[in-house]
Amino acid sequence: MTLFDNETSQSNEATATLTAPEGTTSTNHTEPEAPHAEPAHQAAAAAPALVPSTPPDADPSTDLSAAPSTAPGTDKAEATKAKAEAPTARPAVELPAHEEAAAEDFATALENYENAASAGEPEESAADRLIKGTVVKITATHVVVDFGAKSEGVVPIAEVQDHTGTVKFKPGDEIPVMVDRGVSAEGAIGLSYQKAQRLHAWDEIEKAYNEKKPIAGIVIDRIKGGVTVDINGARAFLPGSQVDVRPVHNLDALKGQTFDVAIIKLNKKRGNIVVSRKQLLEEEVNAKRTETLSHLEEGSILTGTVKNLTEYGAFVDLGGLDGLLHITDMSWGRLTHPKDLVHVGDHIQVKVLKFDKEKPRVSLGFKQLTPDPWLDAEQRYPVGAHVSGRVISVTDYGAFIELEQGIEGLVHVSEMTWSKRMKHPSKLVNVGDTVECIIISVHPTERRISLGMRQLQSNPWDSLHDKYPVGATVEGRVRNMTDFGVFIEIEEGIDGLVHVSNLSWTKRVKHPSEILKKGDRVKAVILAIEPDKRRLSLGVKQLQPDAWETFFRDHKIGDVMHGKVVRVAAFGAFIDIAEGIEGLCHNSEAVDDKGAAIHFEPGQEFDFKIVKMNPEEKKIGLSIRAVGEEASRAEVEAYKQPAASTSSSGSTIGDLISWKRAGNEQN
Repeated sequence: MTLFDNETSQSNEATATLTAPEGTTSTNHTEPEAPHAEPAHQAAAAAPALVPSTPPDADPSTDLSAAPSTAPGTDKAEATKAKAEAPTARPAVELPAHEEAAAEDFATALENYENAASAGEPEESAADRLIKGTVVKITATHVVVDFGAKSEGVVPIAEVQDHTGTVKFKPGDEIPVMVDRGVSAEGAIGLSYQKAQRLHAWDEIEKAYNEKKPIAGIVIDRIKGGVTVDINGARAFLPGSQVDVRPVHNLDALKGQTFDVAIIKLNKKRGNIVVSRKQLLEEEVNAKRTETLSHLEEGSILTGTVKNLTEYGAFVDLGGLDGLLHITDMSWGRLTHPKDLVHVGDHIQVKVLKFDKEKPRVSLGFKQLTPDPWLDAEQRYPVGAHVSGRVISVTDYGAFIELEQGIEGLVHVSEMTWSKRMKHPSKLVNVGDTVECIIISVHPTERRISLGMRQLQSNPWDSLHDKYPVGATVEGRVRNMTDFGVFIEIEEGIDGLVHVSNLSWTKRVKHPSEILKKGDRVKAVILAIEPDKRRLSLGVKQLQPDAWETFFRDHKIGDVMHGKVVRVAAFGAFIDIAEGIEGLCHNSEAVDDKGAAIHFEPGQEFDFKIVKMNPEEKKIGLSIRAVGEEASRAEVEAYKQPAASTSSSGSTIGDLISWKRAGNEQN
């Protein structure tokens, strides 16, 4: 073993003895710890070297720097026992009331931090001192320092880096250090820059702790449970729950930030410092709240900061007190989300609408800072005025037009175009379009304005009489069919209805599809025009002569016609006597020449006599009875006439009558 190795071994043993953990005793020494030991920084100034003058043959576990011997008459065993039973002196730690409530939030992180800081670390003793060295070189893991010993010392690179990872020193710079425990793998003595900084800054930290004053620190690293804060070179632990009054999810974003903290726990012997930023923020918020509440009242106008946004409004910080600015109180106009008007961090003026001192709760208003635009809307937007606006919403029943901030009007779908065929307003306008409108009506109390777009165009129905007089023949396309008729478009936006009864003179039409189909080109006759109701009546059958009119012209009552039964009803039967012409034979007229009732069946054919005619109602009355009576009268008249001498066939009229009667009897 070399001399350097022997000295190094002795130095390590002596250092271990001087810095024995709290509560332990030396194997050969039972005296209690010196009650009036010098502070570490004073001892550092007095002791020129750390290697004690222990003889080589002395027991290395013996503490040569122990306190003086006990008083005369005092048994050493009793002194040792008293020392073991005596409680270890620690600086008192007082937590504020709000910190006690939040202690459970970071208790685990704090315990882990203390255990990590104290694990295997010897207590600082009076022999520790501050040494000034010179940086020799910088490696990837250490800073090599010449501090006047036989060998060089090394400082871990992490201790001299800032939050960005940049080394604070360069070769040749002077650096304050303290001897750390052990020797590195390269044989160099371990040094600590952090301990030196902690010793240098300790007086200021202790003063801030005792006087309960804030102290500035910079976040340099993210560790388990929180962050590490550099306070004048000393490392302190800031738990994650003590960073802010609200939970902070991204602690890495704090690296490099400088802010004031409060020291809430201090252990000088172990070198542990725990700080809180939350405590200072809460104190600041409470002070602001007290000041805000002192002059807060309904109707007052304040300046606040937008703190948070929700779907229903924004929370505004008035100074230690949050107020709710509801979305309905943000603007006189329409807002879909508060972010359309304000953003987090904006400074805005608000009016206090309601203040509950007991809760306390504050309701705020932004639109109340300006007059209600609906108060004089009737004067600024008279009926018939020509206005322009921006489409802000499109629905199934129309479009909402913003005329100004807070003033909206509705263009109903029926007021967009003269055509009835528009299925949805989006076919004509879209959100964001600028459109021209006419004021139709204004209702300030209901906050409604009715607008029209079609009024800016000429109404094609007003000139329809001139273009298409009644009786004129027009041509159009079948656009739609219903059970009661068919719609024919004669020009853009003008549709006429052909009722099912006006499709044919002669055919009984149950549905228009029996004659026409959608898309057919059809000619029709104008029957009637109602511009105010936007109605146009058309007829197809009117293109042909009226079959009824022709029938009534060519026939009269008393005419006998051959007909066919087409439908049977309870009161009689409908008889087809000509193409498209039907007559009714009542049951009372359905009697044969012997007076027996005739039971009709569809398809039967008989001779009928016309007994009634009504051209206006297009009705014809038929009778079988009258046909029999007419035949009987003819027979009587024939019997009264003188008989002819002889016919070419040798038959007389009497013979003919006899044959007729015989035939009836056989039937």
